[in-house]
Amino acid sequence: MASLSLRTLVRPAIPVAPRIQPIIAAFSTTSFLAAGPPAVKSRKDLPKKTKKTYKKKQNIVPVKKPQPGERKAFRKRIQLSNNSALPVTGIESLEAATMARAESGGKMFAVPDQVVDQLRALEAFKTTQTWNLFRKPHVLVRKETVELMSKLEASVEKKEAFKCVLTGSALSGKSLTLLQAMSYALLNEWVVIHIPEGQDLTNGNTEFSPVPDTEPMQFTQPVYCLKLLQNIYKANKAVLEKTPVKMDWSRLTSLKQGATLADLALSAKESEFAWPTLSALWTELTQPGQPPVLFALDGLAHINKVSAYRDPSFNTVHAHELLLVRTFVDALSGKTQLPNGGAVIAATSENNTHYHPSQELVLSQLEAGQAGREVPKPNAYEKKYDDRVYDALKNSQVIRLEGVSKDEARVLMEYWGASGMLRSVLDSRAVAEKWALGGHGIVGEMERASLMTMRM
Repeated sequence: MASLSLRTLVRPAIPVAPRIQPIIAAFSTTSFLAAGPPAVKSRKDLPKKTKKTYKKKQNIVPVKKPQPGERKAFRKRIQLSNNSALPVTGIESLEAATMARAESGGKMFAVPDQVVDQLRALEAFKTTQTWNLFRKPHVLVRKETVELMSKLEASVEKKEAFKCVLTGSALSGKSLTLLQAMSYALLNEWVVIHIPEGQDLTNGNTEFSPVPDTEPMQFTQPVYCLKLLQNIYKANKAVLEKTPVKMDWSRLTSLKQGATLADLALSAKESEFAWPTLSALWTELTQPGQPPVLFALDGLAHINKVSAYRDPSFNTVHAHELLLVRTFVDALSGKTQLPNGGAVIAATSENNTHYHPSQELVLSQLEAGQAGREVPKPNAYEKKYDDRVYDALKNSQVIRLEGVSKDEARVLMEYWGASGMLRSVLDSRAVAEKWALGGHGIVGEMERASLMTMRM
């Protein structure tokens, strides 16, 4: 009862402080909306989105951009010497009659420095050849080389042109044999004209212009002809300077009395006069009493097809309607005579070519006729035969180049070893191994198996 009475006692009242009431102001957006968005004066005032990256900052080194034509010049550069290679002693240099002698077969010979400069001017060296591995250019005189040079020598005695086509497997040495023919001609003071790539005349990469009043329409290539004239002068300067002009070319240029063929070649200063001057030079060289001429072309299939050019009516232009190509074709077919002797040589290419049924048929027929075999007949179901190709090649001889013999391969590999390119012992087993790996003596394949692994 006592506890109950205590609970009922009234507790004393504790004074409580009055609660502080917050002062709430009225919220309104009327004035802010009435003001409008802030004015954007430039793109800098726009909000920027920042993206955080965690990559480290790299030091970018500025690279000098190549000049126009620099890449092409680097790609087409020709290096004919290597100071790191050992000089090979005891090798004779080429002379005027060296490659035409039978005892020269199967031997290495050095190309004289003067002839090297002339061949460079003629663009006879190829970027695919291994000149840059050796101290100076040397060539192997093969059995086919002696055969070809003997016929070149006989052409001067007979006063008639020797016309032939070099064919064979890829990397068998067709372009190199053509270079040897040019070396022989230069050593014997012939006038050498060389078209290094037939495709340059037909792939549409050089300027061309129609010749008025021609039916069918003919075309000239002035820029290419001007460059060809300059190369002819550089390579044959000594011969041209002592060969007088026999005909009157006053309608074309103002030549002084007693002018030479060098003056005629130098008279073309602009590309528009290049083809008339080149045509006049060719006419002079085909006159009796002038030096022999070697007219060479590499890439025969490209000048026997329809070119990439179009006439004013947008019709296709056959390569034989280009006057420079027509000049070579007329000489190869025998339509243009060379009364002082000389040669017209065309080389096929297996690396840069296309299948041409007419050319393949004619060459196989000529080769079968020379060997006394049955002459192949045209395919009755083939529709792409071209009579112009047959007419151009029917009077030519075919020289097929395949692999070298084992004796020639040994001489070649001994030269490689003397230059420091072969480190292994050179015996009959090593020669037979490389000869077999090279497709039974294909020179280019032997170089791949022996030398290409050392290229930097």
